[in-house]
Amino acid sequence: MSSSDRRAFLKHGLGTAAAIALAPELGRLRSAPLLSEPLGVALVGAGRQGRAILSELAKIEGVRVLAVCDTIDSRLQSGLRRAQGAEGFPDHRALLDKRKDVQAVLVATPTHAHREAAVDSLAAGKHVYCEGPLASTLEDCRAIVRAARSAKTVFQTGMQARSNPIYQLARSFARSGVLRDVVALRAQHHRKTSWRAPASSPAEEKALNWQLDPSVSLGLAGELGVHQLDVFHWFLGAYPTSVRGSASLQLHKDGREMPDTELLELAFPGDRRLVWDGTLASSFEGAYEQLHGSMGTIRLAWTAGWLFKEADAPTQGWEVYANRERFHDEQGITLIADATKLAAQNKLKEGVGLPNPPLTYALEDFVRSIAEKKPAVCSAGEGLRAAAVAILARQAIRTGEKVAIDESALKEE
Repeated sequence: MSSSDRRAFLKHGLGTAAAIALAPELGRLRSAPLLSEPLGVALVGAGRQGRAILSELAKIEGVRVLAVCDTIDSRLQSGLRRAQGAEGFPDHRALLDKRKDVQAVLVATPTHAHREAAVDSLAAGKHVYCEGPLASTLEDCRAIVRAARSAKTVFQTGMQARSNPIYQLARSFARSGVLRDVVALRAQHHRKTSWRAPASSPAEEKALNWQLDPSVSLGLAGELGVHQLDVFHWFLGAYPTSVRGSASLQLHKDGREMPDTELLELAFPGDRRLVWDGTLASSFEGAYEQLHGSMGTIRLAWTAGWLFKEADAPTQGWEVYANRERFHDEQGITLIADATKLAAQNKLKEGVGLPNPPLTYALEDFVRSIAEKKPAVCSAGEGLRAAAVAILARQAIRTGEKVAIDESALKEE
């Protein structure tokens, strides 16, 4: 289908929702370089997420990893093996002092260490990508927001859904009214894993397994669920007003204090409820988010997405190009961007899913913001609001009481 034919098709055969839905492209990594000249970057925090960042940065033409920092030598060396030619540092301040050629810093330290690395990097005039959650306390979140606001560089919070092409496509559906009234919200993060890394000393045990330390970790709801909570904030343009929580230790009874299974119920404006649960004891159905509407339901699973229409929902012209999958007794329309083009090439099924991990698109957006001198897709302020909800959810789990989420908790000052 030519571009002129497609425009005519959209104009005469489809409603606004479909026209919006077919506009984005899934294969968003550009064939042309994003950068007119090389961008020197440094990674602070070479744990699992940091090493994933290094792998995905290698896909972006023009990005050069000049330095890697980690306080644990084994992780530092592992990071350096993935970034050949980079210089290693055990302290981010030494890195900032010596490597003046670094233009951007990617912070993937434990959450409670984000503030120091992010604020110091901003003060040194660097662009900063900071993994989510933004920080583990509201005080630290606000310190990062202040530093980002006063800096003349780009700051992006690593909420990957906002860069995910499938999620952008799904959000265009949700916000154009295809679901009609959003009546219920559901999400989970299930992954059978211990969250414990082997360590050779008590000091290393404390450093490596910080997620199991209740004094610094936000637990499952905070460290994992925060990314999913942000999906609903972004889709709805609203934040929860209260949260209840509960938790238990179901499988990993190895002396840990941190629960391996957690449940949240969050109240949103309009008397809507989000139920979220996370566990390290089961992998069934993995991680997903669902928005249930009176005319349809959107299900998102990070690398794929589906629309399930109600029987009385109006049929729209774009559905003739849709790929369909069956879930139990339901048939879902797979969310595929640029579906008309793929259908014309008999390649519709090739458009299902992301060609790259979601992290790739978040990093590409960060680099694009630097290159084009544009605001980040997820600001420090939005990172603060997601983290604030996660912090209060952690409080609700600890106390077993309903916790109000008032506007003061979401303020950037």
